Amino acid sequence: MTSIALFGAGGKMGARLSKNLVGSRYQVRHVEVSEVGRKRLQDELGIACISVEEALRNVDVVILAVPDTLIGKLAAEISPQLKAGTMVMTLDAAAPFAGHLPNRPDLTYFVAHPCHPSIFSPEVHRPGARDYFGGATAAQSIVSALMQGPEDAFDLGEDIAKTIYQPILRSHHVTVEQMALLEPGLSETVCATLLDVMREAMDEVVSRGVPAEAARDFLLGHMTILSAVIFKQIPGQFSDACNKAIIFGKPRLMRDDWKHVFDRQEIADSIKRIT
Repeated sequence: MTSIALFGAGGKMGARLSKNLVGSRYQVRHVEVSEVGRKRLQDELGIACISVEEALRNVDVVILAVPDTLIGKLAAEISPQLKAGTMVMTLDAAAPFAGHLPNRPDLTYFVAHPCHPSIFSPEVHRPGARDYFGGATAAQSIVSALMQGPEDAFDLGEDIAKTIYQPILRSHHVTVEQMALLEPGLSETVCATLLDVMREAMDEVVSRGVPAEAARDFLLGHMTILSAVIFKQIPGQFSDACNKAIIFGKPRLMRDDWKHVFDRQEIADSIKRIT
């Protein structure tokens, strides 16, 4: 049976992974430094944590479910205890892209990240079981990258990724650099920023006299139908008035060179700030 040492097992992300690994075909060794995290695992899942040394003894896979700022330090600390061929998995491309993993050509480095459930998924809003994040009741897609190691190692990494992020809609094979374009580039620098601007815009019309509840209902409702048309979830087209608003609104809101946020140096600078 393939053994996994899960670091950060009781954290916000690690606890989700721990839950999905229960009953899997993997033998999991849980490592958690915080008392709160250890108590969460014991109370909610009946899982007892073990020492780092015990977890790493002849282990096959190590999952680092810890903050980006700690991955480089932790990976360097545990690297001398890992046998050749061990897979080290991170849940984000930031640290691997930034070169924070140890120079161990005999280790396999794998990155797996969730896409989160689509806003159009009916499972997201299921009564009594809302799942906006994924990994619980709503199916989500995942992206996986084999940074280094034998090609056949991808199958193992992908299977683990499908297990920890289940239920799965689709699984995509990408490179670490492509994953960095997706996050922080697409998802955070662009999507999160524009959504934050939209929230500010809602607050602005409220400050100009529109009732707050009316503004929220109006914006969120329009986000649904506009998104459905723009992303071709449904057939349809905008009115002439809406198209003209976009034509004249985009240069008012966006710089001409905004797509440079996807340049490699821009991505590298963003990841440096994160890590």
